[in-house]
Amino acid sequence: MGFFNKLFGKKEKESLDEGLQKTKDSFFSKVSKAIAGKSTVDEEVLDNLEEALVTADVGIETTVKIIDQIEQRVAKDKYLNTSELNKILQEEIEAILVDAPSSNSYDFHTDLPTKPYIILVVGVNGVGKTTTIGKLAYNFQKAGKSVLLGAADTFRAAAVDQLTIWSERTGVPIVKQAMGSDPAAVAFDTVQSAVARGTDVVLIDTAGRLHNKLYLMDELSKIKRSIEKVLPGAPHEVLLVLDGSTGQNALEQAKQFTAATDVSAMAITKLDGTAKGGVVLAIANQFKIPVKFIGVGEKMEDLLVFDKHEFVDSLFSLNKV
Repeated sequence: MGFFNKLFGKKEKESLDEGLQKTKDSFFSKVSKAIAGKSTVDEEVLDNLEEALVTADVGIETTVKIIDQIEQRVAKDKYLNTSELNKILQEEIEAILVDAPSSNSYDFHTDLPTKPYIILVVGVNGVGKTTTIGKLAYNFQKAGKSVLLGAADTFRAAAVDQLTIWSERTGVPIVKQAMGSDPAAVAFDTVQSAVARGTDVVLIDTAGRLHNKLYLMDELSKIKRSIEKVLPGAPHEVLLVLDGSTGQNALEQAKQFTAATDVSAMAITKLDGTAKGGVVLAIANQFKIPVKFIGVGEKMEDLLVFDKHEFVDSLFSLNKV
């Protein structure tokens, strides 16, 4: 029985399966073509497989790593056939993915490491950052935790408005100020309010579009310092939200944000609307930062706690449905 079956039930597993359908269809059609008519895994099969992985947005660096591992296994077994390739590919892809460190590992239902648990959410506009915050609020609250939102993206009126809509939709309180207010002051007030209320989880939105990387670093550093004045050691998590449908652009965004701030976890959204789910592998391999949540649909329940075993199982087992 898999992770989702144990913790969330059949419904969430089905959401994962359905959300990865486009990626699976595209990926396996490419892999099938790579090995068509072959009885053994030879150099031509590996070349074709390499092309299939690259075009599935797994990325060159990650693809080379997977192919190298498969080549080593082929070298050990001279009679390896293509029917075994899927199993080996599944094992190597799973080995690429990084689990969340046990010291900071949680799901919506488990006790959090500290209270209040402060999550600073970063990412460019349009990746689904505000929606992800709303879904996180819903799922934490559904699991019995108290939640507080902080609207620290004060550069766009729409950002505050959108977060307010999610506050109303989920029934979760929000701390906000007028457009143009100091984001660090909003973050400070949010954490101060959370401490006073005894809130379990705090989700703080930040600006998605800033002038340059240096400005981004300065602004996020200022927000972190203001939070730490109220609660030493906070924020406890910096969650980077990336749009999975943008493929390699998501990798570039990850480079920018990991260079600008101490990203400790990632959420990858919009995987249900794309065949580029292979970018999850590229991100996990390149940045060695745990993918903690994935978005696989529009519903509030469609933000899932990521588990590499279930992700790979869904990716490889959908063709059996």
